[in-house]
Amino acid sequence: MILVTGGTGLLGSHLLYFLLTSGKNVRALKRNSSDLSELKRVFSFYSENADELLSKIEWHNADILIPESLEDAFAGVSFVYHCAAMVSFNPDDKAKLIKNNLNGTANIVDACIQYHVKKLVHVSSTAALGKSPDGREVSEEMIWTPDDQNTGYSISKFKSEMEVWRGMEEGLNMVIVNPSVILGPGFWSKGSSLIFKKINAGLRFYTTGGTGFVGVNDVVRSMVYLMESDISGERFIINSENLSYKNVFTMMAEAAGVRVPNIEATPFLGGLAWRLDTIKSWFGFPRAITKEAIAAGRNTTIYSNKKVVGKTNIKFESIKDVILSTTKYLKQT
Repeated sequence: MILVTGGTGLLGSHLLYFLLTSGKNVRALKRNSSDLSELKRVFSFYSENADELLSKIEWHNADILIPESLEDAFAGVSFVYHCAAMVSFNPDDKAKLIKNNLNGTANIVDACIQYHVKKLVHVSSTAALGKSPDGREVSEEMIWTPDDQNTGYSISKFKSEMEVWRGMEEGLNMVIVNPSVILGPGFWSKGSSLIFKKINAGLRFYTTGGTGFVGVNDVVRSMVYLMESDISGERFIINSENLSYKNVFTMMAEAAGVRVPNIEATPFLGGLAWRLDTIKSWFGFPRAITKEAIAAGRNTTIYSNKKVVGKTNIKFESIKDVILSTTKYLKQT
């Protein structure tokens, strides 16, 4: 039996689809309040038998922050994909992020050890990797260092990885994957998918930085390969291409047939935006633009994929093709 945490998210939903269409027996965690409608829409994008596939998932209501709730879910499980994580770049969420992602991962690791799980694939992020001070490619060997510029999300993912490495020291067979920015169809109201909606709605601004991008199905294929391989005790950056935000925004706009963002978000405009957004938050509006997000948008980080390509021979889909297929899905919903 395979257990998937975070199955109601973008990556988890695509992983579930891949496993089910591969004939695997799958169990997935969800909260009592989880909404499965987006998961069904993702399945429907790829298959006319979405309901039939969904019926094959053995759902368990559980909270990874409550160890007792995991007991039934882990019974008889051999392999675990840990995709569940809180994602936020709002500095107000820093303590909550660390609590959720660190403690949740610690509980999953403990359950894997207790129930003698054969292998764990833990989904981390490139946010947990060290930064290159001189602009060189960031690889798996880069050492993460404390920094005032590290976001709460970055810290939480780094600390979560430490729990997985602790599990390895206690005998757990594990692999960590560090995806870059994941793009793919679904979940338009949050995460990277929100960019598509903003572009489609007429976003005019672009930032001067850049980062790594990868298609969601390439992340899934990499995870499954690593799970089924003899590889253990290693981490892998999962990255297709390093691109500027302007380039990615342009491809999204052209795919959607809308105006290309053509106004540079200068440091002055960025500073004005996050300050105005902070003032709005004083009146109860959720924070959408933060100082950290503006700074990240001006930075360029290049991520190496040499290790995962060398070990898995994966052929990454071009980001242009990922954007085209994702835009097609958006227009259907």
